[in-house]
Amino acid sequence: MRSTFHGLEVAKRGMFTQQTAISTTGHNIANANTPGYTRQRVNFQQTEPYPAPAMNRPQIPGQMGTGVEAGSIQRVRESFLDTQYRGENNKLGYWQSKSEALSKMEDILNEPSTNGLSAVMGQFWQSLQDLSVNPENEGARAVVLQRGQAVVDTFHYMHDSISAIKNDIGSQINVTVKEVNSILEQISSLNQQISEIEPHGYLPNDLYDERDRLVDQLSQHVNVKVETIGSGGKALAIAEGKYTIKLADVTGDITLVDSEGLTFNKIETQITDGSITGFKVEGQATPVTVSDFPQGKIKGLAESHEDLYPTALNDLDKMAYTFGRIFNEVHKKGYGLEADAQSTKNFFDGLSTDKANVKDAAKTIQMSNITTKEIAASVKASNGGNGTNAINLANISQMLLNGTQKLEGFTDPEVEINLQDFSAIETGTIQSFYEGIIGKLGVEAQQAVRMTKNSAVLAQSVETNRQSVSSVSLDEEMTNLIKFQHAYNAAARNITIVDEMLDKIINGMGTGGR
Repeated sequence: MRSTFHGLEVAKRGMFTQQTAISTTGHNIANANTPGYTRQRVNFQQTEPYPAPAMNRPQIPGQMGTGVEAGSIQRVRESFLDTQYRGENNKLGYWQSKSEALSKMEDILNEPSTNGLSAVMGQFWQSLQDLSVNPENEGARAVVLQRGQAVVDTFHYMHDSISAIKNDIGSQINVTVKEVNSILEQISSLNQQISEIEPHGYLPNDLYDERDRLVDQLSQHVNVKVETIGSGGKALAIAEGKYTIKLADVTGDITLVDSEGLTFNKIETQITDGSITGFKVEGQATPVTVSDFPQGKIKGLAESHEDLYPTALNDLDKMAYTFGRIFNEVHKKGYGLEADAQSTKNFFDGLSTDKANVKDAAKTIQMSNITTKEIAASVKASNGGNGTNAINLANISQMLLNGTQKLEGFTDPEVEINLQDFSAIETGTIQSFYEGIIGKLGVEAQQAVRMTKNSAVLAQSVETNRQSVSSVSLDEEMTNLIKFQHAYNAAARNITIVDEMLDKIINGMGTGGR
């Protein structure tokens, strides 16, 4: 015979379980705006029926239900969407860093504009054209010197600005690497805490949330793959276990967070002569080169530091060197305002005589101590009214740099200059070379902006899908709250019914014959 108090126990279990569901729903509502929070649900499960199969079981029609219990409180999360989001977030971090670096470069070059190098050099060429018309005019000669100084100042400004931002990017890389190491340390610490809780049969959902939030942050800096290992003990089958985090898309097995030893391995920046040669992971003998390092913000910054900005500086140095050396050579073929012999003075100083060594030419180029009278605008001795060589100087911007150039006005004898001897630029003209720099930069910046937008759209799309599964919907939670409240009230009403039955049995039966 079954117990008369069976109904009370069933109702009590119902009340306790619905109360747990109400508390969990309240926890969801309280964390509706908490970053990284994943909504939780109570997994209801039936308790063991009565009676258990045995030889001495009571003779009743069959097993009866004994109520409900909260089996576990689980996060509602889709791991596939997490993996997909981290992949898109990783691409976003890479292209954002590239886009920002290219944007800063565009701001420095400032082309096309009235203040960029192209406009300043255009004014310099124009001043030479004006000098060729009035070669004896002291004002025109003074303007040439001032315009030349403006060109020099612009080269210095661009070189210094690009170098400064390159150094800033180097500092940003160090800060980002430190941030990554901090994230790895926190994930390792969370692994430790989770490994202490799961073996007791609990699900540390809030720790899971914090760990996944950190992995999301990590994925923006560097591409990683996540593996899970169980905590052992009496851990539930749905327990998520400890995370082992490894570098993705690299040769070999490089572990950042070790779930077995509950340790993490720091990333260190390898620098040689001011250049970033790679990144070494603690415990690995060989550093990972910049080109082989996984995609992410760190790689985008490293590529900008080691490729984008050094290339821009090198191109600027080539241009400054070629411009200065050729200008000096053409200038020395002419005659000054009162000279009987060809000029021996350079117009620009601070340049190497070796075209294979143009490093820092844009930084070191400067005006010589030339005076206005010494500007060699003439092709004839003691003929201040001749301005033909000023035309030759003005035409330098359009001279092809891969051959010889015959200078105008020199007839006895004719004068030719082999521009290849003084040019660090292989083909084209000085103007076309600079246009190529600007054009290439524009294309790369446009691509980086486009890829950043595409990556942001894809990442947001995946995040929207992820939030549709995991985020807290206040409407849904309020509906659940009402549902669990009514279930709780119904269980309480059930106790009242059983109480009335017991009252009838205890107080109302066996009173006959009194």
